[in-house]
Amino acid sequence: MADDSKLWNVIYDRPFVPTNNLGDPVVAIPKMKKEFNDIDRKAIEQNFYAKKILMCSIGPDEYNKISACQSVKDIWEALQTTHEGTTQVKQSKIDMLTTEYELLKIKDDESIQDMHTRFTSIINELHSLGEIIPRNNLVRKILSVLPSSWESKVNVIIEAKDL
Repeated sequence: MADDSKLWNVIYDRPFVPTNNLGDPVVAIPKMKKEFNDIDRKAIEQNFYAKKILMCSIGPDEYNKISACQSVKDIWEALQTTHEGTTQVKQSKIDMLTTEYELLKIKDDESIQDMHTRFTSIINELHSLGEIIPRNNLVRKILSVLPSSWESKVNVIIEAKDL
């Protein structure tokens, strides 16, 4: 678990670069490789290990998008933009999915299982974008879209909840 945290820090904060602090005021100057100590080498290994994990976790299409990236942070940001989009794109996706959630209705030729699968897909996409809908709202939404043939069952569920 501690290794995972260290790797995430490399991805999130930028890779470790060993430096010497020189002068007054103090200026950090990158060390030459021959000046590295064991702690420096171990930290640099984390950089390479994090990069290796990301590189081995993607397909050829994504590799082409990140092959020119120098640091693991740059790779992560490129993948994040590719999959989530920019902040504006992400918000647009959230808005679109929220509208789809709010307008959800069971289709005439759709089974309840198919509607639930569609519903779950919308909820999972919203969740992956950081938009969490409380469980009680999800239950209410499902109950509200059930066909009229389910009305007596829905009423029993609502009454049981009120008890």
